[in-house]
Amino acid sequence: MENRAQWGTRAGFILAAVGSAIGLGNIWRFPAVAYENGGGAFFIPYLFALLTAGIPLLVMEFTIGHKYRGSAPLSFFRMNKKAEWLGWWAVLVSFVISTYYAVIIGWAISYSIFAFNLSWGDDTEGFLFNEYLQLSVDPGQTGSLVPGVLIPLLIVWVITLGVLFKGVKKGIEAANKIFIPTLVVLFLIIVIRAITLPGAAEGLQTFFAPNFDAITNSSVWVAAYGQIFFSLSIAFAIMITYSSYLPKKSDITNNAFIAGFSNSGFELLAGIGVFGALGFMASQNNVPVDEVVSGGVGLAFVVFPQIINEFPALNGLFGFLFFLSLVLAGLSSLISISETYVAALSEKLGLSRKAAVGFGGGLAAIISLLFATQGGLFFLDAADYFINQFGVAFVGLVEVVVIAWFLRSLGDFQNHANGISDIRLGGWWKICLGVITPLVLGFMMFDLFKTNLLRQFDTETGNYEGYTDGFILFGGWFVAAFAIVIGFLMTLKRWDSKALGDENKEVG
Repeated sequence: MENRAQWGTRAGFILAAVGSAIGLGNIWRFPAVAYENGGGAFFIPYLFALLTAGIPLLVMEFTIGHKYRGSAPLSFFRMNKKAEWLGWWAVLVSFVISTYYAVIIGWAISYSIFAFNLSWGDDTEGFLFNEYLQLSVDPGQTGSLVPGVLIPLLIVWVITLGVLFKGVKKGIEAANKIFIPTLVVLFLIIVIRAITLPGAAEGLQTFFAPNFDAITNSSVWVAAYGQIFFSLSIAFAIMITYSSYLPKKSDITNNAFIAGFSNSGFELLAGIGVFGALGFMASQNNVPVDEVVSGGVGLAFVVFPQIINEFPALNGLFGFLFFLSLVLAGLSSLISISETYVAALSEKLGLSRKAAVGFGGGLAAIISLLFATQGGLFFLDAADYFINQFGVAFVGLVEVVVIAWFLRSLGDFQNHANGISDIRLGGWWKICLGVITPLVLGFMMFDLFKTNLLRQFDTETGNYEGYTDGFILFGGWFVAAFAIVIGFLMTLKRWDSKALGDENKEVG
């Protein structure tokens, strides 16, 4: 009898996996990336990337977790004792991301309240940076804590840690059964309202108009793989951890296809809603749509409040629904990100679940206070850029190279997945993971390292966002290196004997 926690239903696992994949980036990153890389034509490399990298990687991580029945570090340890550090690296990347991701969700909570009386006024950019974030110090300086950011941040951690305290079935699964259906309904309302606004058709035309010349550019294909990679929660240790809670008889391949296409479907829905709203904004200001296109934090907290200001009716309610959808999307992702280190610490140190949540989650919450200071946005920006580019993407590259090229485990994983799945994996799966994915991710990493290292020595180009060398070193490179170094140090501690006991050994 296995004592490991398990999902109550297959739907519960899929909702949790989809909830992890659907995050803030789906709403504010995908529409801009698609527009900038060929519009409607971008869907060709995007779909190709989903089928040759996204879903194959999901299948691989689902298989690892299901076969080895452990957190990412324990699963890699059981795969090969020398590979444990790779699992810790992914877990530490997730830990860093959780510290600042929680703050952005806190912003969304604040803005959902601001929406009712349009507290941001006409100068939405000035309101965000000056009045709300109180960004009045130089990069590298903290200043004081900002109460308007601190209070919602604490609310985010109370909800997140409360869900994790409840466990897998009664906590994570129960929360996602509420969050994800609610998120989809809310966003459908937003999309329907957005596409019925004056000028929405022009916005959608801009979004979907195909530029087929663009797909002959290698950078567009790299952008497609990058979008798939970052949006599916791959290499965060999340999918390995979540799949370790699956029953022994679970359809791994089918689950991966459902999760992958559900995530992409939501991204498409987000693109329609965002560009419908941008088309409306452009028509109200008598400018082309391409002049109002934005992405990232600026889209959510500067451009969308401007759009909401101009709504013909019920703009406060629309604003509330939009920012509430950001809160739900963010919470489902933060819960999954935090679960990676809760599970890993529990198994490594022999802690109870509640103790692991208190220790790991409490430490993340304390560190997140840095991002609630007056200089928090600068720290957030640098940490986000470097941990994503030189953490997540790099972990993904090393993970697939180690498994496919050095451990040569793909054949074993293929047999395991085929033994319990309706959709059987063929040679295409091993070609995708053994050849296509390493080459694409390798090119991405080479280009990123080249670009950022050259910035260090190019006085004309300057550092990322023009930050000083010192701030980039400690706020960026050091953060990315922290995940690797601590990951290696964690391997020096012996596993708790219970984690390595017979009760949780590999399946099949």
